[in-house]
Amino acid sequence: MRISLILAIIAALAAGTLNVVLVKDKINTLITDRNTQRDGRIAAETERDATKKTLAKTQNDLKQTQQQLADSQAAEKKAEDSAAAQAKRADEISDKLVKTTQERDDAQNELASYKISGLTAEQVSKLGKSLKDAQATIEAVNEEKTVLQRTILRLQTRLARYEGPETDIKLRADLKGKILVVDPKWDFVVLDIGEDQGVLQDGEMLVSRDGKLVAKVVVRTVEKDRSIANVVPGWKLSELIEGDEVSPAHPAS
Repeated sequence: MRISLILAIIAALAAGTLNVVLVKDKINTLITDRNTQRDGRIAAETERDATKKTLAKTQNDLKQTQQQLADSQAAEKKAEDSAAAQAKRADEISDKLVKTTQERDDAQNELASYKISGLTAEQVSKLGKSLKDAQATIEAVNEEKTVLQRTILRLQTRLARYEGPETDIKLRADLKGKILVVDPKWDFVVLDIGEDQGVLQDGEMLVSRDGKLVAKVVVRTVEKDRSIANVVPGWKLSELIEGDEVSPAHPAS
């Protein structure tokens, strides 16, 4: 009887120990599952926050792009309107030039007729003054027409940049110049030609010496009788020096 009781106690203790081990394993499994779920939740929340930030940045970039597109379209419209206005003004000046030229020719013919007809010196003097005034008007109109043509060309160049950024700027085929100043540190040069000679902003020019290609430069700033250009990367075959000659890389036909 005593032995049976001892065996029962031993069996109960063994069963209790086994239950403790099993419960501990279950607790460890639950803890592991809880930690895995917690880590997954944290990772999901982190990914969600990153996605929100990316979405916010994308929306902001889209808004900026839309604004830049609107600004570009507005600038293009302004350039088109300005070019159309200048073209209209040029047409008006051309008509005025034709009319003034005709008036001058009529005055010359009339003066010749009056001379043949034996007019007085005073009458001839008045006709001469009218002829001189007409000639001065023609010269002024021609000068204004030249300025307008340059303005139209400059506006057309700007408009071309909006319509196609890769469009080459055409320069006068007979445009020639020389380098006045060289800055090797910043790779820019000063040319002895400018707006009066037909230089256009963003126009490309080839630099040569003794008939050999030295480099290619692109005009960045245009003034009345000089301009500033930067050396195009990859086109510098040797060091540039003062006196090197420049000519259009894309001459107008």
